[in-house]
Amino acid sequence: MSKQVEFYFDVGSPYTYLAYHQLPKIAAKRAATIVWRPMLLGGVFQATGNHSPMEIPAKGRYSLIDLQRWAQHFGVPMTMNPHFPINTLTLMRGAVAMQGRSEAEFQRYLAAIFAAMFERPRNLGQAEEVTAVLHENGFDPVQFQRLVSDPAVKEQLKRNTEEAVARGVFGAPTFFVGEQMFWGQDRLAFVEQALT
Repeated sequence: MSKQVEFYFDVGSPYTYLAYHQLPKIAAKRAATIVWRPMLLGGVFQATGNHSPMEIPAKGRYSLIDLQRWAQHFGVPMTMNPHFPINTLTLMRGAVAMQGRSEAEFQRYLAAIFAAMFERPRNLGQAEEVTAVLHENGFDPVQFQRLVSDPAVKEQLKRNTEEAVARGVFGAPTFFVGEQMFWGQDRLAFVEQALT
């Protein structure tokens, strides 16, 4: 049986953005498959009583410094989005919808959204900005709107989020190697160790 790592993520999480750039390298190095699990972090927070670090002033200030340190460590471009936090419901429905279409479209979508969130920050909480980003990256915004309005897509995101909570997920990014859970981009060394 081939090795795999499950990746529970939300595009609105800056630490997930960092992990998004690193996990494929680890998976390639360890000949493992990534199982992408889009979830709604707001739903996870609501179900678990957790909160964004940015809601605690001292922790929020520290996180901004910490994120830059990790970005530099990983060699990843990062600019904190001035519109953070952004409601990612539509974006995560988009991730589920694109995942259902093809791996190539899914990856192209994630690259576009993560870049617009944390490389060249845009206000992705505004529908017109999302439309512009989609158009700039070769997606049909009208088709996208149809996809994210599909009841099956909405239900799948809800199921993913409920499954995450049932498995003990309380934040993003969260990884599973078998039944072992790892939370945070700073636990990627442990993820790699589990895949060895």
